[in-house]
Parts: sequence; structure tokens; C-alpha cells
Amino acid sequence: MKETRQNYYGSLCTEMYELLHETAPQDELDFYLSYAKKGKRILEPLCGSGRFLIPFMERGFDISGVDLSAEMLEKLKQKAPQAQVMQADITEYSSEAMFDYIFISSGSVSLFTDISVCKQILRSLKELLAPQGKLVFAVDTIADRCPDGDDYKTAVAVKTKEGLDLVLKSKNHYDEQSQTQFSPSVYELYSGGRLLQSEPMDFQTHLYRFGEMEQILREIGFAAISVYSSFDKKAAQDDQCEMFLYECSL
Repeated sequence: MKETRQNYYGSLCTEMYELLHETAPQDELDFYLSYAKKGKRILEPLCGSGRFLIPFMERGFDISGVDLSAEMLEKLKQKAPQAQVMQADITEYSSEAMFDYIFISSGSVSLFTDISVCKQILRSLKELLAPQGKLVFAVDTIADRCPDGDDYKTAVAVKTKEGLDLVLKSKNHYDEQSQTQFSPSVYELYSGGRLLQSEPMDFQTHLYRFGEMEQILREIGFAAISVYSSFDKKAAQDDQCEMFLYECSL
């Protein structure tokens, strides 16, 4: 039986992601673009299928990407064969190059529910920053908690380009002590009523409280930290917003 890895984006998950999120939301894209400068080296860890990386490339920025999912990177390469990307586990990634700007979009830092691992990743990214470099990323907050439920329910259903039905079924449980949102899921591909393929996903996220990540970033050694609650850079004041956006420099 194939091992189900936590938060791994397999073939059906990637297919649904492409159908629903092929392009980046403009306000989110503009937010990350606001830190980019021509002639500077940019790194996007967890770049996925390239919905942010490709617009950066199209605008002439020097950007590289890293992602663990071979399925996601295959989609990216289909769209942008010349993209500079590497398949690697971000917990093990290293580079001789230094970067002026590193960003992680879409709250993906929340996927690392083991806080010690999250600290390790952020510390490693800090070491990859050039002088005056910036690390920018988002996390989900406790306001983004899903209602608990014991039964799998259809969350999303879409048609593929081949006319097949792709369905996501999931259930949720939130653990107060660890602030972990557990959302075990299964992707199912149907032709009419016939199940063609099924793909489980162990999806988990850590939901942050106001001040929690700031403490981690100070512990790691970031000297300047700005926290926003929206892509127009409105300062965060509490954890009643659905995301925190962090701008960090040495």
C-alpha cells in the first residue's frame, strides 16, 4: 500500500488545484511582486505548479523555485519549460547561492505543523538571505478554523478537461492544544458513476495566534518584522483575520 505523506500534492490533488487555482489572485500576486527588483535573485520555496513563479518569470525577474511534489513541478514545466526549479524537500534544501528575496505564498508555512520543523525551515531560509534581503510569507490563523465533522463530505466537485468528474471529500477536526487543523481527504475520479482512481491525502495545517510567529522569528534572529492582515499591507492587530503576512529582514 502506498504511503500517504502529510500534505503531499499527488496527481489528482494537482489536477484539481490546476483547475481551481491555475492563476494567482491578482491582489496576492501584486503583494509578492511589490518586493521584487530586477537584477536581484529570488527564491520561491513550495512553488507548486507555478502560479506565482511563472508571472515573475514573465516580468523578467530572476526567480528559482523548489517543491517536493513531482506532480506539481511537472505541471509547472509543461507551462514554462525554461523555469529554474528543483524537486526537493524544503526541510533538506540547501543552496550555494544567496537570495535577495525569498517568498512563500498561500499560507503554505502553516503546512508544517511540527513547530520545531517550521523553525528549522525558517532558520535555513534566513541563512540563504543576502545582506538586506527579505523573507516574506503568509500563515493561516485560528480564525480560519473549519467546523468539526466526523463524516467525509463532498467539499469540491469539478469537471476535468476530459469531461470526467473529480471530487474532493474531506472531514475536519481541530486540536485546541496543538492548534492543528486535521483535514483528512480523498480525491476521487469518476467516469459517470464508475470510480477510476482514488487518492488519499493527509492534510494538516497549524493555525496561528497573534504574536505566535513573531516570537519564533525573533528567536531565529530576524531584526525587523512587519505583520499584515491583508495584501494591501494593513497592520495586523489581532488574530481575527484569516491570515498573517510577514515581512522579515536581518
